[in-house]
Amino acid sequence: MRPLAPLTPLAPIALALLLAACGEGEPLSPPDARLPDGGRYRGEVVNGVLQGQGRIDYPNGSGYIGQFADGQWHGEGEWHGRNGETYKGGFNHGLFEGQGTLVAHGATYTGGFLQGRRDGEGTLKEPGVSYRGGFKDDQYSGNGHLELADGSQYQGQFAHGKPNGEGQRSDAAGNHFSGNFVDGMLEGHGNYNSADGDQYIGNFRHSQLDGRGRYENSDGDVWIGEFKDGALTGHGELLGADGSHYKGEFNEWKFSGSGSLNLSDGSVYTGQFDNDTYEGQGRLVAKNGNVQGGTWLNGQRVRDEQGQLLPDPLDLGLLNQGRLLDEALAAVPRSSSGINLYTLALGGDGQQSVFMREADYVSHMLASRFGATGQITLVNHRDHLADRPMASRETLARSIRTLAERSRPDDLVLIYLSSHGTSEHELVLDQPRLQLADLPADQLATLLAPLKNRDKIIVISACYSGGFIPALKDEHTLIMTASRADRVSFGCSEEADFTYFGDALFAQALNETDDLQQAFELARGHVAEREIADNFEASEPQIWAPKTVLAHWQRLRQQQARNALQNASQASVMTR
Repeated sequence: MRPLAPLTPLAPIALALLLAACGEGEPLSPPDARLPDGGRYRGEVVNGVLQGQGRIDYPNGSGYIGQFADGQWHGEGEWHGRNGETYKGGFNHGLFEGQGTLVAHGATYTGGFLQGRRDGEGTLKEPGVSYRGGFKDDQYSGNGHLELADGSQYQGQFAHGKPNGEGQRSDAAGNHFSGNFVDGMLEGHGNYNSADGDQYIGNFRHSQLDGRGRYENSDGDVWIGEFKDGALTGHGELLGADGSHYKGEFNEWKFSGSGSLNLSDGSVYTGQFDNDTYEGQGRLVAKNGNVQGGTWLNGQRVRDEQGQLLPDPLDLGLLNQGRLLDEALAAVPRSSSGINLYTLALGGDGQQSVFMREADYVSHMLASRFGATGQITLVNHRDHLADRPMASRETLARSIRTLAERSRPDDLVLIYLSSHGTSEHELVLDQPRLQLADLPADQLATLLAPLKNRDKIIVISACYSGGFIPALKDEHTLIMTASRADRVSFGCSEEADFTYFGDALFAQALNETDDLQQAFELARGHVAEREIADNFEASEPQIWAPKTVLAHWQRLRQQQARNALQNASQASVMTR
């Protein structure tokens, strides 16, 4: 939390103006006269003392006009300082007192005064600060509302110029704090609500989460336990939005130490953790009862419960990769008569399961709804290196060459790429524990060269994916992307089944229409509605749509409709 700006105190203004005569005991006459301090006075004089209504002008440009009593400014009056300061309001024995307005050093205060200081209810406006509420001895005191130029504000109790007592505060980013404040800091029990929708209820120290509390993020994950210096550190539990449940030790939000984790797939791990991964002695019991116990390192079991060294899953996976890719490519049939649809789906980042789930859904949907016969799916995933062909530049290149060899010019090819994307327009290819090279737009164009003369549809669901269009577009290539070249897209999370764009296009729009142009427009609308609801910056999906490719797709759909009618007719004849 940003500290509040200190309030500049006012120096008490003593304004005793006992009038001395030019001669001993001799009153001034006429009443328009000069004072011993050089001031020029116009007004009433009674027995040689300024009384009643009058005015004083000083050589330095300052002055006073108003009521006098016993030679002092007393009653209602107006003071002008030599540097442009002004005060209009009540005076008592030469000091500001009662209600008045003071303008000085760029600040304006309207409210109560006592013995020359701001005291009572008032409003202060100065550069970067606006305050309305109570004052005492020139400082914020009592109930008040303070706003700073950066948009942060505080409403509640003040003492000694700082928030002290019950109050509510919001910072420039839109985060809200409420509870008991001590010298501007939230202390003890309080509440926190972030601009992103996170919520915390519990103890604070120096405005940091500290002590027992409950934190829930906008996705529905809940942390309960002991917080320190703003993070869950100590014993606690995590209730995941995906149904997982961890109970044990934490270090700055991460599982660290002893604990038990119930995973969303029904498996349970009990043992040692470090940095959110299995580390040390532990036992993993799968939903089907299979038990893996022993020593774990970086989330992998390296020794069994008898201490025997186990083969590294990475080694086994790499040994299997050649066979897995060969089998996948061998399963792609050669083109038959008519128009055939060949597809390739890729889930690029193996750190999050959403890309694998999306690639699998798209492959299944293209087969079941659009009759795809030759299909390849490449995915990176931390748990599937040993049983799924992975997504790398080389496996993608070989897959594209296979599609080019097995298809004919009359066929259509649809390629779906889902992953993270970079602002340099690179598709992230990441298999945990391997250092794969990412795929830049120009290199993707090179990999697609074998399909140069094939009509094809390329869909890319990734941040900044609009930046791929210039490198890929030609009269044979229809391109849809999840975002503009300079915008991020959304939906990448471990528990999600789809990215926003993948869901909008394949799970929604293409189940409503088989017109590609119309499906894209529907998807763009679905994405925009969701981003507005989530208060995200618009990703603005993009399309490059040659008419020849759109027409080719429609011929495919018409052929499939004719085949469906013919098959239905034959089936009807056979059942008679």
